Amino acid sequence: MKLTTRGHYSVKALLDLSLQPEGKLASVTAIAQRQDLPAAYLEKLLIELRRAGLVNSVRGVQGGYQLARPPAEISLGEILAAVGETVAPLPHHQPDVQQSEDWVTFSLWKRLHQKLQASLDSITLADLYYDARSWQASQGGATHFTI
Repeated sequence: MKLTTRGHYSVKALLDLSLQPEGKLASVTAIAQRQDLPAAYLEKLLIELRRAGLVNSVRGVQGGYQLARPPAEISLGEILAAVGETVAPLPHHQPDVQQSEDWVTFSLWKRLHQKLQASLDSITLADLYYDARSWQASQGGATHFTI
C-alpha cells in the first residue's frame, strides 16, 4: 500500500500537531513551513480532518489547529478515512458465481483487506512519532525533526 499525497500530507500535519505543547494552536502557515507542504492544500485537508473530529480549530489572528484527542487515541486508519483514502482492493468487484477461482480470489482479497484495515486501525499517531524518533536516533539525528 502506498499513501497518496492526501494521506501523506494529512499524517505529516497531524504528527506536527502532536509535537505542539498541550493547548497550543498551530497555524496552517507554520505547519506548512515546518513540513514543507503547500499551505492552501494543507488547509483543505485540515478542514476535512476537523469535520472528522480529529482536529479542533480556532479562528482569528491567534487561531490555528490542535489535535482533538491525544496522539495515542488517533489511529492511522481514522486519518486515512477522514481524507478519503481506502485500502479496499476491489471496491466494486462482484465475483462471478460460475467461477470458483473468482470466489477464492475475492475471498482472499477480502481477508487481506480486513487484516490491513485492522493494522491501520491499531497504529496511532503516538506509534508513528516514536517510530520516527527511533529511526532518527539510529541515524544519529538531532532530537528535533521534520516529519
